[in-house]
Amino acid sequence: DITIGPVAVMSALTGSVVETVHKDYPGYELHVVASALSLVSGCIVFALGMFRLGFIVEFIPLPALAAFMTGSALSIAMGQIPTLMGNNKYLDTRAPTYLVFGNFWKQISHCNLNAALGLTSLFLLYFIRFICTRAGKRFPKREKLFFFFNTLRAVFIILLYILISWLINRHDRDHPRTAILGTVPRGLQNMGVPYIDSTLLSAFASYLPLTVIVLLIEHVAIAKSFGRINNYAIDPNQEMIAIGVTNIFGPFFGAYPTTGSFSRTAIKSKAGVRTPLADVVSGSVIILGIYALTELFYWISQASLAAVIIHAVGDLIVGPTTLKSFWQVNPIEFFIFWAGVLVTIFSNIEYGIYVTIISSGALLLFRIAKARGQFVGRVIIQQVKLFADDYEHLTTRNIYVPLDHSDGSNPTIIPISPGNGIFIYRLNESFLYPNANHYIELLVEQIFRETKPGKRNPYGSLGEQPWNLKTSRHPERNQQKDDSRPCLHALILDFTGVAHLDITGLQNLVDVRRQLDRYANKKVNWHFAGLSNPWLKRALVSVGFGSSEEGHTVFSVANIHDHIDCGENDNAVVLVPILDINRPLFHADLDEAYEAAITSLPAKETAAIFNNSNA
Repeated sequence: DITIGPVAVMSALTGSVVETVHKDYPGYELHVVASALSLVSGCIVFALGMFRLGFIVEFIPLPALAAFMTGSALSIAMGQIPTLMGNNKYLDTRAPTYLVFGNFWKQISHCNLNAALGLTSLFLLYFIRFICTRAGKRFPKREKLFFFFNTLRAVFIILLYILISWLINRHDRDHPRTAILGTVPRGLQNMGVPYIDSTLLSAFASYLPLTVIVLLIEHVAIAKSFGRINNYAIDPNQEMIAIGVTNIFGPFFGAYPTTGSFSRTAIKSKAGVRTPLADVVSGSVIILGIYALTELFYWISQASLAAVIIHAVGDLIVGPTTLKSFWQVNPIEFFIFWAGVLVTIFSNIEYGIYVTIISSGALLLFRIAKARGQFVGRVIIQQVKLFADDYEHLTTRNIYVPLDHSDGSNPTIIPISPGNGIFIYRLNESFLYPNANHYIELLVEQIFRETKPGKRNPYGSLGEQPWNLKTSRHPERNQQKDDSRPCLHALILDFTGVAHLDITGLQNLVDVRRQLDRYANKKVNWHFAGLSNPWLKRALVSVGFGSSEEGHTVFSVANIHDHIDCGENDNAVVLVPILDINRPLFHADLDEAYEAAITSLPAKETAAIFNNSNA
């Protein structure tokens, strides 16, 4: 679907790099710098694709991409306004965007006939789009025809103003009254092996990360967009290889860095293109143009060309509807978007991209580090089928919801807390070194708050207790005799949301197990439910989790009679455990884990629980 070629943002960035390097090293010709930048960036992107590192583009979030597109579009558009109005000779259009825009108004008195050409061109571009869009909706059968009229509006404007520019300037070619493009070299001027040396490489090395980012995010964003439209999934590695090959071989024909173009891709899609053969046709027309039509290009009005550029990049600016959705979904990312746009406008595109990506990365790390666990309780629910004036009872089952209703569940429904020193703790993210300590702190604080120590004075004497422990100086007063809180008995961890467990997280579990055993003055059973892969079980088993000294526990079993041949005894019931019975504290779900924890309570407490349940 994608057409790779020159795009506005990459062109602006290449121009900035070329100008900066040429200023410091005037010995390098402009096209040499551009070709070298394309070759090196192409090799980097190609290597990323070959080493299957395409997943890194997933770390560029939508707000960063939107900020990059919007900031770049505003920067390019404001940089073209002086050319549109004809006073670009009186100010530096390479300065930061806000300075260009401010200086433009200071030099507004120098506007000339170019302003008439530029403003009328811009007006006609938007007017044609408006008419074609409305006509396409009003006459659906001819929508495709109006679409092509719409997409050809830029060509129409350029041709129209070439004629107007020729009529104005034909009698004074050397001193034209309006700014024109001038002499355009005929054919491929700079074919050959690209030149690069260590000095040139070091001159633009600092721009390579930004160049690679721009090449990737614009192309992959377009690829994902058309993948959704045409119902297929893209392979980022394949896209990287395509961009890399293009930018490696392009410099041999005098090309500068190129990537996927949204507008050209959209036109091809609407035209019904289904194979890459369309690029052969497009390339043939371009070669014909640069060999046969360069004399015509001489009369292109710079003001009308600026209008076409402003009109083209205007579609990249994020609209109010998208901004509203950003605010509704996540206000923090909304502000990250605006930070990227403002930095782009008041500094440059490079810093704008870095600010949004670094801010988004910091937000991601913060969310991981501050992941919160939830203490959950049991809710007995009934599934029913509703009729007009009645209902049919289907099933009854248990679900587990946060005790504090932090998931937005109905606050009028009170979950049944496990009680009796049993806690069910749900982890919603992977248990890794950034968040392990945060998870454990919340867990331990709640346990200490709702249970009493196994010994009245776990430290023996005043000299043995930690110096900063907030207790009475008299050990016998540290625990009230009438403390009705239960002792800690068992802990159930819901690992359904845990995909990964690293060494630091595992060590935190070991440390807190030792801490709670000492606090309870006995071995506390740790039950795990929802272990999603064998590596989690392997890690937990390696430090002693999963086994139990109890002589009994609870297992989930399945009847496999329907799936095996039982021979003559066709009525036999064949029950097998779902999980390994050698790890009795690893459970299939929370119901099984809860029943196992209840079963391991002393007989007196277990009887009381079942009596309450029956009641």
